[in-house]
Amino acid sequence: MKIGFIGVGKLGMPCAEAIASKGHDVTGYDVVKRSSYQVKMFPTIQGAVQGRDIVFIAVPTPHDLDYDGKAPTAHLEPKDFNYDIVKDVLAEANKHMTKDQLLVLISTVLPGTTRKQFIDLVPNTRFVYNPYLIAMGSVAWDMVNPEMVMIGTEDGSATGDAKQLVEFYKTIMENNPRYEIGTWDECECIKVFYNTFISAKIGLVNMIQDVAQQQGNINVDVVTSALAQSTMRIMGPQYMKAGMGDGGGCHPRDNIALRYMANELNLGYDMFDAIMYAREIQAKNIALELVKHAKADSLQIVIHGKAYKPDVEYCDGSYSLLIGHYCKDAGYEPVYVDPLTNNNFIPTGPAVFLLAHSASTTYKYTGKNSVDKLYCTIPNGSIVIDPWRSYVNENCTVIHYGNTRQLTQKVL
Repeated sequence: MKIGFIGVGKLGMPCAEAIASKGHDVTGYDVVKRSSYQVKMFPTIQGAVQGRDIVFIAVPTPHDLDYDGKAPTAHLEPKDFNYDIVKDVLAEANKHMTKDQLLVLISTVLPGTTRKQFIDLVPNTRFVYNPYLIAMGSVAWDMVNPEMVMIGTEDGSATGDAKQLVEFYKTIMENNPRYEIGTWDECECIKVFYNTFISAKIGLVNMIQDVAQQQGNINVDVVTSALAQSTMRIMGPQYMKAGMGDGGGCHPRDNIALRYMANELNLGYDMFDAIMYAREIQAKNIALELVKHAKADSLQIVIHGKAYKPDVEYCDGSYSLLIGHYCKDAGYEPVYVDPLTNNNFIPTGPAVFLLAHSASTTYKYTGKNSVDKLYCTIPNGSIVIDPWRSYVNENCTVIHYGNTRQLTQKVL
């Protein structure tokens, strides 16, 4: 098939290349000049869409930088996503497409946005809303192994356009996903609430971690393991490992947009604000644990992992930076160690370390074979706070944050 891809950035390019790797002829366009061995790049949208059977649009719907979650956001005024880029791209693509072509929007938006703001921009072509469930660090695998494929049509029926898209996906999928066909609004809703379920789940297990820290005699992993296996009434085990909070380009910004939606619809309550506030207090609790030990032993704080997850260079919504914010509030400026963000600090003596990254946890449910690794040597005599509760070092004081059966352990 002849496929066009508009928006081939950090998420779009791996998707486009995954499609090309399955034998499809893929062209691409991005506002930033990019190159690819598998995707033929064009300098204009017109060049990328002409003669294509299906054209995908994967451009951002950003918030202001203040809303990305690297610093507290629960106190900020709720805001919708910014749709200017999507509108401009839809309008430009429409100029150069016909009813023989199918235009597919991937970008995350609030429920009702396509119907209210987008559909009138694309009268010349056929249109489907089709958001993806992909994540940095495993985009190519996520693209061809999705849990589900959402396909939104105007009235929620399995139109010819929807069926065409299903047949296309069958040529690239490596698993056998279910296809959820609904209205544009329903698929918009599925996408943003999918992300919010993850945020809420992470916040809840990290609340159990806080309880373990304060109550004592509780290993959070014993509790969360029991809950994760209770699949009759509690959903599956993914995101049931307490540790760091959520981050990235979608979390927590989707919750901020949903706060805006809750106000606009006069729901009368705002669970999304509670999720955001809990995320921040949980980060503050970890920061205060670091500061406590730094103050007691006159040590520097080192946050091991600056990006929002392992194996990526992006700091969008980084929970490490949020923890660092609270450390600075308490009078302690942390340093970061993360080779992918060019933070190559080499400690020369004992320090208080936070092991923020766990590749084995982050990528456990993907096809990526990841193991935990250190970005630097941890000097003997250091205090290591491990919120993932897996690190062992006989020459340091290791604290498995969330396991208060034993407050500190020399050998774990």
